[in-house]
Amino acid sequence: MTAKTLIGLLLVAFYVAAPALAGDDGKPTIAILRYGGTSLTALAEKGILDMLEAYGLVSTEERAILDESEDLSGERINIIYGDADFDIPAANIMVEDALDRGASTLLTLSTPVSQIAANITRQMDDPPAIIFAIVTAPYFAGIADAPCVKDSHIAGTQTEVPYEEFVPLLTVQDPNIKSIGAVVNLAEANSVFGAERITELALELGLQVEIAPVVSVADLPVATASLISKGVEAVVLPAGYTTSTGLPAIVETAAEYGGVPVFSISAQHVYRGATVGADFYSLYREGVIAARILIGHLNGDIDISRLSVNLKPGFTIAINLDAAEDAGVEIADDLLAMADWTIKDGASSEGVTPDLPEVGTELEEMPLDERREADLEFLAGLYCSDEMIAKQQMELDAAGD
Repeated sequence: MTAKTLIGLLLVAFYVAAPALAGDDGKPTIAILRYGGTSLTALAEKGILDMLEAYGLVSTEERAILDESEDLSGERINIIYGDADFDIPAANIMVEDALDRGASTLLTLSTPVSQIAANITRQMDDPPAIIFAIVTAPYFAGIADAPCVKDSHIAGTQTEVPYEEFVPLLTVQDPNIKSIGAVVNLAEANSVFGAERITELALELGLQVEIAPVVSVADLPVATASLISKGVEAVVLPAGYTTSTGLPAIVETAAEYGGVPVFSISAQHVYRGATVGADFYSLYREGVIAARILIGHLNGDIDISRLSVNLKPGFTIAINLDAAEDAGVEIADDLLAMADWTIKDGASSEGVTPDLPEVGTELEEMPLDERREADLEFLAGLYCSDEMIAKQQMELDAAGD
């Protein structure tokens, strides 16, 4: 089937949905809402803005404003920026404020903000569209029930954290390892989900798992020290905002209490002291995908209610050889051979930077008509048929029973 045929089917199958609602000035208003500013968020935001600029929805001058995370009243679209600074009450206020300011689409970056936006808008008679990204467990978090079973105004792309590939790295580094420790914030759905996966996979490998619960960043040194006092041979960090924010305290405590390596399910954490980081690849691509959905929605090309939650796995490994040396940890040759990039003497082997910790963070050059054709073909691949929806609902019902 050709791309043009797929595009034609897409337009028919999605019922040629109406364009997104416009604000008082006749232009659509998009709210880009993040839980907090991190290099991972920056990657996704760059992908989003690169796409908006490529489609001419923002000019070069407007892009300069958006790169500073400032609101924009543009020629073609309005953009509201929101940052909750890793605070749940602030995130609730941020979402409510965006709605009060007339946002017709909420582009939510992170699990907490997407949860909040989904819960608030479910109470509305005519909710704005929600397009989520940087969400590791949308079904566990209740943002959606299944890829095609969700509220009709919600769509997005799932950042599937590859725990099944991450946890075995512990035995690659040390085939004789017996015990690991994980730090978890029980108030963060992605942290709880990650800790459960780490535990499940580690037990399958015959490893003992110790869990240290925390409430805030201030708890991290004591939690890390408690794990080491129990004899863990590695500290393992699931996805989570508390452990990400307080990573330096974890690394410092692990080094102080015996040179225990720190494994994080975030490759960019090697820039902040983690010994090994391994995670989903790539967050830039996730931003591009979220923008594809957004642009398709704005152009009236798609019906969000018919879009499956996107999922495209990826995996990358990074190692901080400086941190390993400081902690007295010798990286196994087999693990070193698996690394996509390393840090030695403060420099990356592949030119990766702390601000954009990925390889390949630029759009492919192509004419706009070709880009649009490729994007519509991608969106056509996310179409949920009646049969798919019915099958997934049946599976959910069976699981509930």
